[in-house]
Amino acid sequence: ALLIVILKSMDGIDWDELIPEWDDQTAFWTIGAFFFTLIGFILGAVRWQRVLRALGINQSLWRLFSHYMAGQFVSNFLPTTVGGDVIRIGRLTRDTDDGPVSFTSVVFERLSGWLVLPVITLLGFAINPGLTGLGTSTRVPLVVAMVTLIALTLVILLLGSNRIGKGLQNRQGLLRFANAVHLGLDRLKGNPKAAREVIISAFAYQFALLLAAGCAVEALGIDEVGLTALMAFIPAVLIIQVLPVGIGGLGVREGTLVVFLSGIDVSNEQALALGLALYALTLVNSFIGLPMLIFGGRKGPKTNDIESSTLE
Repeated sequence: ALLIVILKSMDGIDWDELIPEWDDQTAFWTIGAFFFTLIGFILGAVRWQRVLRALGINQSLWRLFSHYMAGQFVSNFLPTTVGGDVIRIGRLTRDTDDGPVSFTSVVFERLSGWLVLPVITLLGFAINPGLTGLGTSTRVPLVVAMVTLIALTLVILLLGSNRIGKGLQNRQGLLRFANAVHLGLDRLKGNPKAAREVIISAFAYQFALLLAAGCAVEALGIDEVGLTALMAFIPAVLIIQVLPVGIGGLGVREGTLVVFLSGIDVSNEQALALGLALYALTLVNSFIGLPMLIFGGRKGPKTNDIESSTLE
């Protein structure tokens, strides 16, 4: 429905701009886009593993990749792009016998994105001042980046507070999970090396996805979009598409790209094509997770605690 609204708002669609000519160069960049998307998914599992290690849990990368890809597949058919997180939490809980730790690890993985994505957007605008002064195309990404950083700061201040932490001790229900997040923050503060590893892996993950988007831009022949434009706009798109108004971000991503890229004279058709290409990259690669979704639900080998420490 969101895509229909976008298409109806575009008077006289030029389908030649929406669908590029297929040649050797298009094939080369398309393969590159799929490759970097897959690398991004692997790095996403690495990021999750780093978070778990920071929380004192040692889990195999292959096992986490299986859960991660099963979640990616499910996310394409549920509202927002985080629907598969429920799958990941449930399956990791089955492996670790610890729901709060599993919940906290996925929350922290998402929170790392709250830091990395806004920073990349701000870096893009800082490196290329020519992207400022574009009206809505400048204001919206900057506002999204600043609001996300403020929200992250509030979460850390509230759930990282020792006073609030004492009030969360021995709580049941949802507050039990809030306590797990508090204890996780406390652990990260006491282990700066682990926190750095989480942040570094988070940057690696996001830059892999940016490289995939860059390959898609080349495949579509969108000459106006360079690396700094990708840095400025794509992270803000990734933040916005998490809003629970679309399935797998479909429609939200495309509409946002149309608004953002109009400021640098990218046609609506090309912006729409880029959004659909990014969706296709995620969708096709996520089919790796289908057999993992079907067959990967059995309990894995017993988890090794790095430190005897569950977040209870």
